[in-house]
Amino acid sequence: MLKVENVTKYYGDFLAVDNLSFLVKPGEIFGLLGVNGAGKTTTFRMIMGLLDCSEGKITLDNKPIDYSVTDKIGFLTEERSLLTKLTVRQQAIFYGRLKGMNEKDILKRLDELLEKFGVLEYKDKKIKELSKGNQQKIQFILAIINKPKLLILDEPFSGLDPFNVELFKNEITEMSKEGSMIIFSSHRMEHVELFCKKLAIIMKGKTVLSGDLKEIKEQYRKKNIFVKGDLTKKDLLDIDGVIDVVEHADEYEVKIENIDVSQRVFKEVSKHKNIMKFVVEEPSLNEIFIAKVGESYDK
Repeated sequence: MLKVENVTKYYGDFLAVDNLSFLVKPGEIFGLLGVNGAGKTTTFRMIMGLLDCSEGKITLDNKPIDYSVTDKIGFLTEERSLLTKLTVRQQAIFYGRLKGMNEKDILKRLDELLEKFGVLEYKDKKIKELSKGNQQKIQFILAIINKPKLLILDEPFSGLDPFNVELFKNEITEMSKEGSMIIFSSHRMEHVELFCKKLAIIMKGKTVLSGDLKEIKEQYRKKNIFVKGDLTKKDLLDIDGVIDVVEHADEYEVKIENIDVSQRVFKEVSKHKNIMKFVVEEPSLNEIFIAKVGESYDK
């Protein structure tokens, strides 16, 4: 289990992380979210032992994170971190040895992963000769080549098409089923919703929302209703408790103050003819994220 307990980090007088706490159990995929500069990268570096905490502590399986446990950690950075003049094989051997693996095991694992991701023919190509998407595949492969117990993914789908996003998704899901602890960070909230049952949103280094995603959605005050039929935007805006109405191609998205308003909307909508759709949905994580970050900016 990874435990981040009351962690604070100062750079001089600048407070980068403010009393942050969360835990990730084996098999869990945990979302750590925030805008640029929120403190995510600093948190990742402290988890990996690259930075010391100013206060608090971080442990993996009840042990402080130092060189005795970093071989169990994998990290996919948002930025490209490959040595572009090396071949894929050379890069894998270099990285695998840093993780305590021998060359035979590295090359066996490399072949398995290259074949799984459909890039076996690039094994002896230099990194700089690969497309951005294939470089991202190699970077991911290297992050998991040591079958890490803890895997940190920072914007893992950057530069990938939908087909390759699905490949990554399947591998991440499989790793979680095998017991890996995974921290997933992305600005694409729909990607976070694919994986994460638990998450924390941080702003200026401080947690502004955390918990089980399903419970967060259920407790969130505002809801959305999707309506399709013979009525106008004004008809919907005139209903008490309706905050906004977004017009899509063939339906309306009605934003309401709380779930109680849905009955009022249903009553009014029922007065119109040819109503083909009336669906109450939980808000998206993207809406919740924008709302919570907005509240933090207003404070």
